[in-house]
Amino acid sequence: MIGITYSFLTGRVDIINQEIINCGTTSLELFLAMFPMMVLWSGIMNVAKKAGILDWLANKMKPFFRIIFPELDEKDEALGYIASNLTINMLGIHNASTPFGLKAMKCMQEKNKDKKTATRSMITFLVLNTSGVTLVATDIIAVRSMYGSSNPTDLIFVTIIATIVNTTLALLMDRFLWKVEKRREHI
Repeated sequence: MIGITYSFLTGRVDIINQEIINCGTTSLELFLAMFPMMVLWSGIMNVAKKAGILDWLANKMKPFFRIIFPELDEKDEALGYIASNLTINMLGIHNASTPFGLKAMKCMQEKNKDKKTATRSMITFLVLNTSGVTLVATDIIAVRSMYGSSNPTDLIFVTIIATIVNTTLALLMDRFLWKVEKRREHI
């Protein structure tokens, strides 16, 4: 808004018009570059789900999930969707993980006794997703390739370090705030 106002005050509306056109073109190019990858990975993950690979992965991750999501039963369907969501996020295809995240939340909400308040597991899942669990930033690599980066994959190590730090701190903060809230309820 400041830029548009400034352009009117200085009589340079032509710059704003040009930027609007350029942004639209750039956005379309970015979408066209990333869309095939999103479709491919969404399809691969749906095949993996139907083939039982994601359920197998969820079973392998259950010891970890039992610690992070203590409210959920071992056979809860939400765990499979959470595993799918996190697996896709780890591959850096965040847009393709959204349907699995929504399904996980829907499963958890169906079992929620108080429909107006999120459960501990729902909040933890949101925290985990927001922390940016990414091992290979596929979408960023695609954008860097599109713009001619000489080494679009050189950020993988940094991404792994950032994921470990972000996720660990996010989960620790989630637990800390949950304990503070529980203490407050008992007072």
